[in-house]
Amino acid sequence: MRRNFSGIVLSLAGLLFIHLACNSHAAKSSRSSSGDSSSITVVIDAGHGGRDRGGIPGQRVAEKDMNLDVALRLRNVLSASGYQVIMTRSTDVFVSLAERVAIANAYRNAVFVCIHFNATGRSGASGIETYFYSRDSLPLASAIHYYVAGGAPSDNRGVRRRGYYVLRKTSIPAVLVECGFLTNPTEAAYAQSASYRQRLANEIAAGVRGRNSVGRGFSTTRVATAESIPLQPYIDQTKVSQSSHGKSKRSHKKSARKKKNSSKPAGSEARAASADREG
Repeated sequence: MRRNFSGIVLSLAGLLFIHLACNSHAAKSSRSSSGDSSSITVVIDAGHGGRDRGGIPGQRVAEKDMNLDVALRLRNVLSASGYQVIMTRSTDVFVSLAERVAIANAYRNAVFVCIHFNATGRSGASGIETYFYSRDSLPLASAIHYYVAGGAPSDNRGVRRRGYYVLRKTSIPAVLVECGFLTNPTEAAYAQSASYRQRLANEIAAGVRGRNSVGRGFSTTRVATAESIPLQPYIDQTKVSQSSHGKSKRSHKKSARKKKNSSKPAGSEARAASADREG
């Protein structure tokens, strides 16, 4: 009888050990799968706002409204995935560049995602652009651009390195996404569709989730895997040609003015006065 009792105790102890081990493994798996979202903060910056409408004079669709709508949708998607989300603005208010940067820099383990739409006087300009400045921001820019450009029915204008204020002044990985041209009739129509703005939010969120899966190689095909997202090539727009600068200084004033006016690039580069873009 005593021998049987001892056997029962040992059996129960064995079952208890197996139960605890399984629970421990499940908890570890749960932490592993949710560790990325629970350990990082995403600061979402809806460009422009309040007195700053965004875009260019005479533009019919207000950029500030489109930016905010996509940003709020992105907040909802990321929050549902377990991320802590901070908004630089969640209503139609003006927030200065310095305030936006200060909010971003208040969080150490975070990434900064700035939402914009593009504009230019040339109605045919179209496409998706993603900007970054610091080297540690490139994987985030690559991942977000990979998904947004691949999921949008617009041209792929590529990843670009540029020293916008909100990118160069942040101490955390930071990107600025141009979600299309509101001065292009087709893309403006896309932007005014709630389902399209939701798609943009979903694709940006996918890029945030995939930022740690960016590989070293680049592939022109959009075949995403859970293990690897291709690193995007980028255009460095932080360089200024000294020779062309010197030449323009020596040229006649009238021809220099004409050259300056005719050489303004389309899209975001032509919006140097934008309060939400430049410092």
